[in-house]
Amino acid sequence: MLEKCEGIIIRTTNYGETNKIVTLYTREWGKVGVMARGAKKPNSRLAAVTQLFTYGYFLVQKSTGLGGLQQGEIISSMRSIKEDIFLTAYASYIVDLTDKSTEDRKPNPFLFELIYQTLNLINEGYDAEIIVNIFEMKMLNSLGLYPVLNQCTICKNTEGHFSFSIREGGLICHRCLEKDPYHLKITPATVKLLRLFYFLDLSRLGNISVKPETKAELKKVIATYYDEYSGLNLKTKKFLNQMEKWDRGTGPLSH
Repeated sequence: MLEKCEGIIIRTTNYGETNKIVTLYTREWGKVGVMARGAKKPNSRLAAVTQLFTYGYFLVQKSTGLGGLQQGEIISSMRSIKEDIFLTAYASYIVDLTDKSTEDRKPNPFLFELIYQTLNLINEGYDAEIIVNIFEMKMLNSLGLYPVLNQCTICKNTEGHFSFSIREGGLICHRCLEKDPYHLKITPATVKLLRLFYFLDLSRLGNISVKPETKAELKKVIATYYDEYSGLNLKTKKFLNQMEKWDRGTGPLSH
């Protein structure tokens, strides 16, 4: 049976000489895999619509196993991402994190909207580093992780100076710091942004400008929390970290 869906391509795998297996994250069905026969042929009508990050409408021959992609209509090719190696690295991490954090055929329209908005904001030139941090915070619930960000995890106080405790899984106030000697010291700006990123509706995001030192704190907290609790070990994340080092002139390619 042929059915139409709205989807984003989050993974492609070559299959044989001319075919591709394409993983779509769809509004209607969640994550699904489809076979795109002949998509590797340059003159194939499926060649353009089966590129990574493509957002569009897809006509799928559904089956109990791998469906068949019949045709597609591109809404956005996310061209700016594809033309920039740094943006490609950020977007690759986004779709990889999506792929590794979700099960097949479990619809989640909220998550679909989040993936689309995230890629679209990066494509439109927003600060990719910050957009990725927002996405990481919003993906925590999909991974079954619920950091405590509205109060101290130990004494439940909502007032005070806060640090982040990886061990306690959230913020701890200045009164409870001795309970975790390994807490991460963070500024009030970082506390505010961690909360904002976790709770914010991404469609309401305005212009964002974050100081480099605050970015560094955000990155450390989020990366350490993921390392401790997510169970993920993504090559795209390692590559992204390497790219960021090159961009800052601290990597092996710098002079």
